[in-house]
Amino acid sequence: MNKKTVRVLCLVLVLSLACLMMTGCATTGGDAAGGASGASSIIMLVVLIAVFYFFMIRPENKRKKKLEQMRSELGVGDKITTIGGMVGKIVDISGDLITFETGEDRVRIQVTKWAISTNNIQKEESN
Repeated sequence: MNKKTVRVLCLVLVLSLACLMMTGCATTGGDAAGGASGASSIIMLVVLIAVFYFFMIRPENKRKKKLEQMRSELGVGDKITTIGGMVGKIVDISGDLITFETGEDRVRIQVTKWAISTNNIQKEESN
């Protein structure tokens, strides 16, 4: 887990504990406070869902959209890295398949577009 995920989980834990404490303290006051505790727990639940959305779901969707855009903009001559760690230069794109060369011995490997993790954007200059 990275630091951001740990921070978000700690924040969620603190908010959950605060919600439980507010609900527990409000219900000891009697029947009049019972309605207020229901409203406050609903508000805390909404806040908790908003925190999850803005700190976990939304950034993940942005990352996926950016990765999909990068994969759709690949071209012949781009240097790429696959999700398996292989590095090479694209020599052919046909539909969903990408053929790239690795190393000096010019071994050609075919992968699907979803297997590309990064694009190093260094097209080879033609002489």
